[in-house]
Amino acid sequence: MFTKQGPTVRELAVQALSSIERGYDLLAPKFDETPYRTPDRVLDAVTRAVRELGPFDAGLDVCCGTGAGVGVLRQLCRERAVGVDFSAGMLAEARGAFPPGSEGPAVHWVRADARSLPFAPAFDLALSFGAFGHFLPAERFGLFAEVYGSLRPGGQFVFPLGAPPPVGSRAYWSLFGFDAAMRVRNALWRPRFVMYYRTFRLGDVLEDLTQAGFVVRLLPLTELGLRPDGSPRARLVVATREGQDVSGGS
Repeated sequence: MFTKQGPTVRELAVQALSSIERGYDLLAPKFDETPYRTPDRVLDAVTRAVRELGPFDAGLDVCCGTGAGVGVLRQLCRERAVGVDFSAGMLAEARGAFPPGSEGPAVHWVRADARSLPFAPAFDLALSFGAFGHFLPAERFGLFAEVYGSLRPGGQFVFPLGAPPPVGSRAYWSLFGFDAAMRVRNALWRPRFVMYYRTFRLGDVLEDLTQAGFVVRLLPLTELGLRPDGSPRARLVVATREGQDVSGGS
């Protein structure tokens, strides 16, 4: 699962026994050499799907990590892309990946907790990749409400969501085992490290998005493959803040 340039077992153990923030500060220099970084094929599929929803002026990558989502925003937004994360280590890596003066829209980095975003309604587009497992179900509505408040009327919040693995499959038991181990770890050790793979269920997500004020639709990401029953392996969740943006953009 890991390249030779990735973290050692000892480094992963230290990270797992840290808080989320401290753990990602430690992991940041080698994060892109782990399976936790969103694969390029997923980034590319989302980019192509979201391009059809534009145009966009300003974009926000929520929980940006080392900046993979900002790379998507720079392909989609005409004026600026903003990455927000609460890990100083991850933001340092992201800044290095997108140095000032590089081609494309302006890039800005903000250190903040996604549960309390420091933005006025200034963005046409918000996205996020692979971060939702770090939020407990009770925190999800508040997170979505913060994103809603950062979007202009008509702005869109998008993210890919994979179909759950078949019950009893190897992937099913792998995720079940990981979540079970994480619950035991958090029951016995402080600080907690919140990372669960099975708490972000589509029905609950759609309900929380709707309660936060979004109008939601799902787009199939068919280029990421189909399940045996013909349904897509992944969908793009498109949550729109209703209203007309009189300042331009989407």
